[in-house]
Amino acid sequence: MRVACVYLLRCADDTLYCGWTSDVQRRLAAHRSGTASRYTRSRRPIELAVVISVADRSAALREEARIKRLSRAAKIQLIEASLAAA
Repeated sequence: MRVACVYLLRCADDTLYCGWTSDVQRRLAAHRSGTASRYTRSRRPIELAVVISVADRSAALREEARIKRLSRAAKIQLIEASLAAA
């Protein structure tokens, strides 16, 4: 079983997009090519801001929903905390 990941992307217009996947590189390539989501299609180029590994699909869906409820400021703090930990 693959580990699932929740990710945040920073779009060209400085907005943030949250999603989940079991293959981060494949999903990032899809976003960059404009085939992953309608939201990111018109906001390219995009960059990967943070990746959070979780146990499984169910955990990924819960974490994605939690992050999507956060304010923009809280999402930026999450990104900054991730960078500081790396």
